Amino acid sequence: MMIQPSNIKEAARSLLASKQRTILALIGIVIGIGSVIAMVSVGRIVQEESLRQFKEMGTDILTIEKEFGGSPGMPGAQAKSGLKLETIRDIPGGCPAISSVAPSVRGSGNVSFNGKKLDRAGPMGVTASFLEINKLSVRQGRFLSDLDEQSRFCVIGSRVAAELQKNGSSQLLGSKIRIGDNLFTVIGVTNEVPEGGMRRFEPNETIYIHITTGLRVFANAEISSITARVAPGTTNNSARDQVMSYFASLGKGPQVKITSPEEIIAQMEKQMQMFTLLLGAIGSISLIVGGVGVMNVMLVSVTERRREIGIRRALGAKRGDIRGQFLIESVILSLIGGAFGIVFGIGASWLIAHFAKWQFVLSISALLLGVGVSNAVGIFFGYYPARQASLLDPIVALKSD
Repeated sequence: MMIQPSNIKEAARSLLASKQRTILALIGIVIGIGSVIAMVSVGRIVQEESLRQFKEMGTDILTIEKEFGGSPGMPGAQAKSGLKLETIRDIPGGCPAISSVAPSVRGSGNVSFNGKKLDRAGPMGVTASFLEINKLSVRQGRFLSDLDEQSRFCVIGSRVAAELQKNGSSQLLGSKIRIGDNLFTVIGVTNEVPEGGMRRFEPNETIYIHITTGLRVFANAEISSITARVAPGTTNNSARDQVMSYFASLGKGPQVKITSPEEIIAQMEKQMQMFTLLLGAIGSISLIVGGVGVMNVMLVSVTERRREIGIRRALGAKRGDIRGQFLIESVILSLIGGAFGIVFGIGASWLIAHFAKWQFVLSISALLLGVGVSNAVGIFFGYYPARQASLLDPIVALKSD
């Protein structure tokens, strides 16, 4: 059946005749399509935000970690020989593709200030190059230097600084922090940085001390992770090969695992795609509810318009004409709901991004999805009522009250 302007006018008239049911069906469609679009858009925004944070540190970063023997978590799994500080410092000399390295060692033990425990503060031993490689900056004072070897100085993250001020520190620089049995003097405060990215630690909640001090005062201290920056004009693959060759040349030295940003980003994209798919599937539940509402409105409309259908059939209308007319009504209902649903979905995703302080990204695929889904809902959930209307016997329909 060709769609004529008269068919559209008739469909609009029929929908307006039952305003209450039409509005209820529209609400269901708006919420359903809006939920799908919002879920898909939020998934895309989270993916873009994660990638942006990764790229902020640069893609010229390699993470070098010590390999462990056996399967992690299995009985008998033992660490291979540890990474020595001298060996790590010699990496740029033995690997021209590496411009600088920043080893680190995690600390443990109670952290306190003025006798009060700091729960969200983790000590870490680092080198002077750690600041630049991890794209950190100092808000107050200075960062650790090579002259601070074996010293009792520390630099604190923004949240640790806030905890100190909350516990009575009026002057951050010069404050004393106790880590285990050792007292450290604060010489600097780093600026707040967004969570996530390539960093495998929380910069805002870290207390930085010199790595030589950390290896001496931390219990069971051992360097197990190194961040290395690739020299300009060198590919990550060639840098990786040089580092592997360097550690292999040490004979019975430590075995390492090297991870590049490309590998992490590829893994993240796969995970985020599954995450977005899951969100879309959850939103589809409300979409099904909205579609059932459309079907309900159309079935009631068929029941109320039995006499009208009988008259049309008696005047020569074919079953395809009747079926097409009801399908047009269903599609119009879904398209109107879809239009409002797109606005609702984009608005909801913008609000989520705004309050989460993420960069809002308008997903064109989500808009196309909204248009396609609204059409699909109208046809899928409108076909059965339209078919029921077309199968009515004209004589029986004319006898309806």
